[in-house]
Order: sequence, then structure tokens, then C-alpha cells
Amino acid sequence: MRRRDGQKRALGTRRPMLLPDAPNICWSLNFVNDALTDGRQFRVRAAGDDFSRESLALVSGTSLSGHRVAPELDAMIARRGHAGMVVSGNGTKLTSLAILS
Repeated sequence: MRRRDGQKRALGTRRPMLLPDAPNICWSLNFVNDALTDGRQFRVRAAGDDFSRESLALVSGTSLSGHRVAPELDAMIARRGHAGMVVSGNGTKLTSLAILS
């Protein structure tokens, strides 16, 4: 029998994330999923400031496409100014053409 190779491991070392020392330096974007009592799924996009732990915006809906999320991000930037860095997961939710443009 052929022996199986071990699990793939990340190459190199990861640099630890620096902790922000003022507001608007680092924002985090995340999606939270849940279901209604009738079984329909819905999603909430949460944005928060990593320094102050302030919730910047919550956008909910049964379908959050990039065309719906992008104007909300623009409105958040208009209210707060640009962040130095935005941290999000590696998923495909925030990599659409609407978000990248």
C-alpha cells in the first residue's frame, strides 16, 4: 500500500498582528450567519474598530452581495474617514468585483 503524506503546513513564519494604538487604524469585517424560525438563513455583516471595540456598522439581509455591501462601506468611510488597514477573513464574500472596485 502507498503511504499517505503528512498534512500540508504553511511555509515560513507569520508575523503577529500589531495592536492599534489609536482609533481608525485597523477595522475588522466579519460575517455572522443565523436562521429564522421558519428555516430561512440570514447574514449580518459586522464592522468594528479594533482599538475602541466600537461597532461601526451592521448590515443584515438574506442575501448580501458585493453590490449591497460596497455602498455601506463607502458610507462608513464618509462618516469615519479611511482606516489604515482592514482585516477580513479569507473567504470569497469580500473579494467580489463590486468590493474591489
